[in-house]
Amino acid sequence: MMMHNNQLILNKVYIVAGPTAVGKTSFAIALAKQLNTEIISADSRQCYQELSIGVARPSTDELMEVPHHFIASHSVADELNAGFFEQYAMAQTERLFKNHNSVVMVGGTGLYIKAFCEGIDPMPMIPAEIRAGIIAQYEAKGLVWLQAELKHKDPAFWAVAEQQNPQRLMRALEVLTATGVSIMEYRSAKKKDRNFEVVKIGLEMPAELLVNKINLRVDQMMQQGLLEEVKSTIAFRSKTALQTVGYKELFHYIDGKISLDEAVHQMKVHTRQYAKRQMTWFKKDPAFQWIYPTTKTEELYAFC
Repeated sequence: MMMHNNQLILNKVYIVAGPTAVGKTSFAIALAKQLNTEIISADSRQCYQELSIGVARPSTDELMEVPHHFIASHSVADELNAGFFEQYAMAQTERLFKNHNSVVMVGGTGLYIKAFCEGIDPMPMIPAEIRAGIIAQYEAKGLVWLQAELKHKDPAFWAVAEQQNPQRLMRALEVLTATGVSIMEYRSAKKKDRNFEVVKIGLEMPAELLVNKINLRVDQMMQQGLLEEVKSTIAFRSKTALQTVGYKELFHYIDGKISLDEAVHQMKVHTRQYAKRQMTWFKKDPAFQWIYPTTKTEELYAFC
């Protein structure tokens, strides 16, 4: 924070968000170079050392261009959540502000970005056996069972839930089972005041173009060895980090439930659905300025 003509000039955090495969990584790197600063990732899966191809982690060259934080920084054995991310990212931001007057945050995990900007109530600890039990039942009985459980047991949550998202639904059922109260009780956080300014930049492109990019990316992931990566994580398959697109479909193939072609097809469909949910989440926030991704210097100046 600096004083300028008796005016307080706040440090800035530039948040770069948008759907998967839209080009957030290259845009954020170009912006961080322009601002001469570093990047904090707000991606709930790129933080895991064991996951690389399937989470589209930035390449070694990209990571060398600009220092990144919260990339391959933890193990899938660690149970991370939005509350953890808020604390981690706030500490990193504070540290970076000692040498920079701005920081770039990039990612597609809406809840992590919201927690960083507004704060989040701490979530209760969930005993491992409750989590494992719910995952096992979901794998045996499917999404319909999960939806019915929450509709019946937690109607307040169900009314506002992402009803097709098993991760969110399992999380809510875990909290209800472990604590006896709705996850909604933990979401009533008053917005916290931050001592920095937040600039939100949303990247978007026409739907058919994004679909092509998603399909191409899935094919590239398979060529790069995603199947081998998934096999190497099999010991962790019950962890939350692996209940996600790109991993669960290939586990189904490994289990002999579907063919490899079907697994790849499902990955493309599920990634498109995920991108749509991301856009729905970010579009609800009027603070975002929406642009077509570019790394042209003169267009980046508009934000600096």
